[in-house]
Amino acid sequence: MKTLTFRGGVHPQYFKDLSVREPLREAPLPSPAIVPLTQHIGAPNKPVVKKGEKVKEGQLLGKSGSFISSPVHSPISGKILDIKKAFHPALGFVESVFIERDESAPRVTYSKTEDVEVLPPKELIEKIKNAGVVGMGGAAFPTHVKLSIPEGKKIDTLIINGAECEPYLTCDLVMMTRKTEEIFKGIELIVKILQPKTTYIAIEDNKKAALFAFKKARRESTHKVIKEIRVVSLKTKYPQGGEKQLIKAVSGREVPPGKLPLDIGFLVHNVGTVYAIYEAVYFNKPLIERVVTISGDCMYRPGNYLTRIGATLDDIIKNYGIEIYKDPVKVIVGGPMMGFAQPHLNAAILKGTSGVLFLSKEEAPEFEEGRCIKCAKCVDVCPVRLVPTEITKNVKEKRWAAAKQLCVTDCMECGACAYDCPARIPLVQYIKEGKSAVMAMEGKP
Repeated sequence: MKTLTFRGGVHPQYFKDLSVREPLREAPLPSPAIVPLTQHIGAPNKPVVKKGEKVKEGQLLGKSGSFISSPVHSPISGKILDIKKAFHPALGFVESVFIERDESAPRVTYSKTEDVEVLPPKELIEKIKNAGVVGMGGAAFPTHVKLSIPEGKKIDTLIINGAECEPYLTCDLVMMTRKTEEIFKGIELIVKILQPKTTYIAIEDNKKAALFAFKKARRESTHKVIKEIRVVSLKTKYPQGGEKQLIKAVSGREVPPGKLPLDIGFLVHNVGTVYAIYEAVYFNKPLIERVVTISGDCMYRPGNYLTRIGATLDDIIKNYGIEIYKDPVKVIVGGPMMGFAQPHLNAAILKGTSGVLFLSKEEAPEFEEGRCIKCAKCVDVCPVRLVPTEITKNVKEKRWAAAKQLCVTDCMECGACAYDCPARIPLVQYIKEGKSAVMAMEGKP
């Protein structure tokens, strides 16, 4: 089979075998659960519960009147201890709901939706919205917004993203091999809403079990929509799972700078998001749990855990049985390339949390920044064809207009440039600073 790819990118060590060999485990329920009211791109939610109130698993905790927003729900049954600011893995301190678990409360059974096939697209989108489904591959963009195509636009091509190119992470792979049929049902729902001409499932070629599972399920299916889905193999390379890189690899087309995939008729959804869509529509289940890869070289039992939103990193260490035997110098939420190093352990698992990594000084060594040797490796590997060294030079000298001319805001912050830099210059950090300054200069948040 031909493997598809894009220009640029790097080939880091992947370390996926640490977690993929283990069975999918159900994590213990957290207590307390700390649920940030903001877990998505868009307007923050306002609480609809009060301190001291009893809540059930799946009950609405917060919502916003804004279209670009997504509600949050209680991951456990219990009592509201407090509503106050708590640490968010990426945003600092945000308003959050603290819930003490009621250990005597029975598990909630979600009501199955009858006659899903007759539901019109608008009703499907409403169910997805009410369930608080967001993109689970990184950006956490509200899914109902992504599925609500503006008038005058048309989606010709739907791509289901199963690349999972970040090192260590295997949560998507686990979903693809264990929830294949459910993901296909979720794809059918998206196809019904969007009516694309072509649908792809795109998977890196180091995930042969997932490629086999989808091809087998498609071959054995009697559904016309599933039969017409194309399962394609991608070259294993980082950041193959980036939205624009995926579109380039699969179709050969490029999303112009400053434009969205929607503008050229494409839409991309992560496989985890598709599964959440399936649960929201078929079982009216809000997004209150997800599979999270817990990995790194500091533990005896790395693996994938079905984890409730609101569990904390400290809860993972104490209650998951992962047996940390070596002091981590970095605890990262997400992958090592685009994740966020955490200053302390009371950060909560969010809807978009794909992994938690506990890395020793051997795996996360500190480097002293050297001088640029003008080797142009960062230019060669940049997947969006930027010149990171020139941007960095201008950022250091606070020449924001020059940084803007060099398209600093087009950077996807994948970290490929810094990874391949022999001088160990933290290029991404400088570029982030430049992006923030240019956006502030333009009056953008």
